[in-house]
Amino acid sequence: MKSYFFIAFLCFQFGLVAQTSSDLQLAQYYYGNGEFDKALSYYEKVYQVDPSKAIFSPYYECLLEAKAYKMAEKVLRKQINMNQQDYELRMLLGVFYEELQDDTKAKKSYDELLDELGNNPGQIIAVYQAFVSKGKMEYAKKTLDQGKKLASYYPFNFQYADYYALIGNKKEMIREYLDYLETQPGILESIEFAIASRIDLSNAMSPDFLLLKEQLLARVQKPASPLVFSDMLIWLFVQNRNFKSAAVQVIALDKRSQSDGSRVLELGHICVENQAFDVARTCFQYLIDQGPNQVHFFEAQQALLNARFIEISTQRTYQKAEIEATIADYIAALQRVGKSRVSYQLMKQLASIRAFYAQQIDTAILEVKAIMQLPGLSDMQRAEAKMLLADIEVLGGDIWEASILYMQLDNDFKFEPIGHEAKFKNARVFYYDGEFEFAQAQLDILKESTSRLIANDALQLSVMITDNYGLDSNYQAMLWFATADRMIEQQKYDSAFALFDSIQIQFPNHALADEILYKKGQAMEKRGNWTEALGYYGDVLKFHGKDILADDALFRMAELTEIQLHDPVKALELYKQLLLEYKASLYATETRKRIRLLRGDALSEEEL
Repeated sequence: MKSYFFIAFLCFQFGLVAQTSSDLQLAQYYYGNGEFDKALSYYEKVYQVDPSKAIFSPYYECLLEAKAYKMAEKVLRKQINMNQQDYELRMLLGVFYEELQDDTKAKKSYDELLDELGNNPGQIIAVYQAFVSKGKMEYAKKTLDQGKKLASYYPFNFQYADYYALIGNKKEMIREYLDYLETQPGILESIEFAIASRIDLSNAMSPDFLLLKEQLLARVQKPASPLVFSDMLIWLFVQNRNFKSAAVQVIALDKRSQSDGSRVLELGHICVENQAFDVARTCFQYLIDQGPNQVHFFEAQQALLNARFIEISTQRTYQKAEIEATIADYIAALQRVGKSRVSYQLMKQLASIRAFYAQQIDTAILEVKAIMQLPGLSDMQRAEAKMLLADIEVLGGDIWEASILYMQLDNDFKFEPIGHEAKFKNARVFYYDGEFEFAQAQLDILKESTSRLIANDALQLSVMITDNYGLDSNYQAMLWFATADRMIEQQKYDSAFALFDSIQIQFPNHALADEILYKKGQAMEKRGNWTEALGYYGDVLKFHGKDILADDALFRMAELTEIQLHDPVKALELYKQLLLEYKASLYATETRKRIRLLRGDALSEEEL
């Protein structure tokens, strides 16, 4: 008999669950279609079985739509009684009375929330957020004021800052953040992030920027001011790329705090990353001037030389006197630290500057050979030096000596990126000499390289050879083009351009026309003539917008505009144009990343 009743009970329960599930599906269906009157009866049944908030919310809405206000109030009060700590529900009761224009009951409901506040910060913040969620800013402020008295041990600065931000009082918002920072300097990054997310710091003349700057300067200038405000002022200048003012502040802070120069060194590196090389030199030189006993003395020396090298190799807007001064600085540094594996990077950079920017090719070759003989170098370091030597041999005109070195690297590092790079450069040597078929055979292997950059370069050169070589009538044009390409690599720009012009005269309407314009753009980049480079790339788009190099040219235009001309707005337009007009471009992934960077979107760790 007991078993019979148990089975009957189970059947009843299963039936009830099945019926509830069916009612819920119908309720959700009608609710989704906006048929609230039909949904109401089903929600009423489901709510009797499942009075959860997920069911209550649409049920309550259906009651309001049906103007069943008494039932709505009854259900809402029942829900509140079951969830006394759900302050949003408590708020909903006040809103309910307001909608019925019963201001007395609404006020009573809100006042009850305030009256129940204790010294629990979690409760105070929850009530504050409930008032904010319903736009009751006056009560939100009263909650914080009362909570500050009841729980005086807890700092409500973040909530006050949030409140002032919501009502548009940015001055008080900043004051709250800075007041909290004064007591908790360890949360500087959190405060910086919070402020940057609420106000515009991109323009040094914007009211937001000036407001924050004014408050920070006022605090920095106070006697015995916490150092954290100076740190934040430096951060503010960096946000706006005002690196010169940032350097003034960071050096003053270093002197005042008698620090070890770490802040100055860090700012110097930031300046290098942002191509503010003059300010970077100021930072590094400040540390060097303090003498060898300064803890970052040797690191600053190396950083200063590295900044010079990056400036020369990327900006390319240098005078002969600057190159000579840079070489002299490198020589002096190497005399101080000596030539060893420790100074390997400095020696490599000096050889590169001599070869590629001072035309001291013979001296550079001797210096690289000396680097390769240094004791204690790793195999990879020797390989990097050999690669540099081969590149310099190409520059000096001995392409077959370079080919031997590239082949050695290819054989020794067959499965390493440096080996793939060497194979590509060796294929390019044969291409320069007109051995197009052999070059193409090597490039076909490299198309499967694990290095995306090498694979793309190999694919691009292979496609160019395929498109423009094969017919007897094309061989001469292709040979001239390859020779001119080699001349660009050897910095013989005038001779290269003359040969390009000869192709266009002798072979009008040749398929190499877009390649010639693109190579001229690359040559102008090597010379630091950014405007001329943009002009050639623009001609590729104008006259060959449907050809294979169009997206390459557009990407170069965008990158030059962003990095060299410092015009992020125009660069963003060009990147967007590339995505819209060349959806299958190999640059699509990188372009999306650049767009997100320029818009200030967060990047994933992998993208970074």
